[in-house]
Amino acid sequence: MMAVLPTLPKRLHGPSVWALYAIGFVPAALAFYLGATGRLPGNAVKEFEHLLGLWALRFLVATLAITPLRDLFGLNWLRYRRALGLLAFYYVLMHFLAYMLLDQMLRFPAIVADIARRPFITIGMTAFVLIIPLALTSNNWSIRRLGQRWNKLHRLVYLIAAAGALHFAMSVKIVGPEQMLYIALVALLLAWRPIRMPYLRWRRQRSGIARPHRPTTQKAAG
Repeated sequence: MMAVLPTLPKRLHGPSVWALYAIGFVPAALAFYLGATGRLPGNAVKEFEHLLGLWALRFLVATLAITPLRDLFGLNWLRYRRALGLLAFYYVLMHFLAYMLLDQMLRFPAIVADIARRPFITIGMTAFVLIIPLALTSNNWSIRRLGQRWNKLHRLVYLIAAAGALHFAMSVKIVGPEQMLYIALVALLLAWRPIRMPYLRWRRQRSGIARPHRPTTQKAAG
């Protein structure tokens, strides 16, 4: 099944990526504004921290969805994958800073104790450490320099997304529909990876069988 959508003119590819960055930071700016004006419910710091982490997970899911969307529906949005991945990193970084500065106020003994006794924070910190090299190498120079090692390094995004979904689920007392939704989405995206190549081979074979063979005509010898 291939999607029929209008294609952006090539001259708009670059501006559309920058527009994605601009739109991507709107949730963070809005959450900060609501928190600063006392409009976030409950504990404003915790709510702000939660919203940043949730958007980090959403951008991670969107990043991983780019390839399946192209394979299954013909939506070629590869030009946005780097921007989505970097937005995920920026939100993870903001989530981390909100925890360190606003929540814990740089009380390092308390932070270390929190990481040691609360597994979901340990998982979250691990995901944060793992995503840093991905962000630092999300540029053309690193792709050329690292070659195939770049692909191997960036496969960590699957582990990071799984850790993010688990971190989100473990951060609440009761795992509800929202947490289950993100766990299911990440699980589906992880499951797509091992079946992708067999699916693409099957689709190419099916396309070859479905395409009628035109009989070859020979010119009469004269």
